[in-house]
Amino acid sequence: MASLVSKVGPLAGRLLEEARPKFDVFMKYAKVELSPPSPADIPQIRSGIARLVQSAKAGAWKQTTVREAWLNTLVTVEVLCWFYVGECIGKRHIVGYQV
Repeated sequence: MASLVSKVGPLAGRLLEEARPKFDVFMKYAKVELSPPSPADIPQIRSGIARLVQSAKAGAWKQTTVREAWLNTLVTVEVLCWFYVGECIGKRHIVGYQV
């Protein structure tokens, strides 16, 4: 039992040593991707929404490939399923609200 306890320290040190580079990469991307938008990002967001509206008005959605349409459908179904699961969790019932 004592030999097992004596091996835990070096094993934990090696684990931390090997995990450190991956954790640093994760933190680098997390600082960029998980931060909320800043006020400097608002013009880019507005122009992106305007481009989306213009492409919808121009009928650019008619030029999508079958693969892109299928992927868009799968993403939409996933979002709807998560919404439904969230509603079921929130109301604590599958069918309806308990008054």
